[in-house]
Amino acid sequence: MRDDERLRRLESVTDAALSRLEVSDLLDELLERVRDLLDADTAAIMLLDSHAQQLVATAARGLEQEIRQGIRVPVGQGFSGRVAQARRPVVLHDVTADDVVSPVLIEKGIRSLLGVPVLAAGEIIGVLHVGTCSPRHFTGDDIRLLEVAADRAGAAGQIRARKLDQAAALALQRSLLPPLLPELPDLSFAARYVPGHDFGLGGDWYDVFRLPSGPLGLVIGDVSGHGLASAVVMGRVRSALRAYTLMSDDPAEVLTLLDRKVRHFEAGSLTTALYATISPDHTTVHLSSAGHLLPVLALPNGQKGLVEMPVDAPLGVGAGRPRQTTRIDLPPGALMLCYTDGLIERRDRVIDVGIDALIEVVRPAAPEQVCSEVMTSIGLDQPTDDIAVLAVHRR
Repeated sequence: MRDDERLRRLESVTDAALSRLEVSDLLDELLERVRDLLDADTAAIMLLDSHAQQLVATAARGLEQEIRQGIRVPVGQGFSGRVAQARRPVVLHDVTADDVVSPVLIEKGIRSLLGVPVLAAGEIIGVLHVGTCSPRHFTGDDIRLLEVAADRAGAAGQIRARKLDQAAALALQRSLLPPLLPELPDLSFAARYVPGHDFGLGGDWYDVFRLPSGPLGLVIGDVSGHGLASAVVMGRVRSALRAYTLMSDDPAEVLTLLDRKVRHFEAGSLTTALYATISPDHTTVHLSSAGHLLPVLALPNGQKGLVEMPVDAPLGVGAGRPRQTTRIDLPPGALMLCYTDGLIERRDRVIDVGIDALIEVVRPAAPEQVCSEVMTSIGLDQPTDDIAVLAVHRR
């Protein structure tokens, strides 16, 4: 093949116009061009489900039935599974039923197959393959062109996976964060949640709820990590904590039960949480901290600072010491503000600097106003970590 013809073929699968398409449209257009350039009857992209270690039919031309049937191919099995396992191009000049897992390939009458791995950051994320209904000898040029197309598919696959993770995490986060906070005659709440811009969403959460025995429950927590995985763990931890609050009114006992759950079912996950109960008459607060930052208490007489209380081990680390509950007064006019570390931590300074700056801003006023002032003064325009803030004010 002439050099100018090879260049034209490569440009056809890498031109800038493809980058302006949505991911699903890009994959479809890429397959259409690949099928045309290689004079193939079919072209398909199978992306890796890393949890199940299976390749999932994601986009196809000539093999649309694979998508409708939800074809999944285990890594190491069949043609696509061999390509994924070997992480190199594989050619089958004469396809038989023993060579493939998908019955659609046989029903289509595919005689020859060429497949290449789709890689991203050196990791296998899928397989791109083309097939012909007549015997075909694929050349080195054919393989190189398909590898170029696989590079573009790899970038699109990463974008697609990131968008799916973000959409799922956002839906999960919205379903778990309370849409409305209680508004009582002498008690009001306000909250903020801002995702870190590098990851979209993570494991920070807050919650306020009424307990059957009368007190109000208040919690703020942070699951280590970012993205959908942390959001899923956060959802499970939040639900478990709510269940344990029905078993005990003692915050330390609730966090002890939650610690056992995290250690057993969320092994490897590090979670901090501050759980508090506000008495039915709203005059006192009982708190227990599992490795979480201490709340700020601002009193109407001008005094303010961190609540003086012990900080026990985070959830999931299996510390042997009993957890402790601290009782504090909540006089009329007082405000208590809880927060996660994304609000005050910075890479270029010690955490005490951020805490001191936060204490300076917090005041005994309407919680909605205080939250706005805190986010404006302390929060970043583009935070690198999730931020959750929860304020309660006794009017």
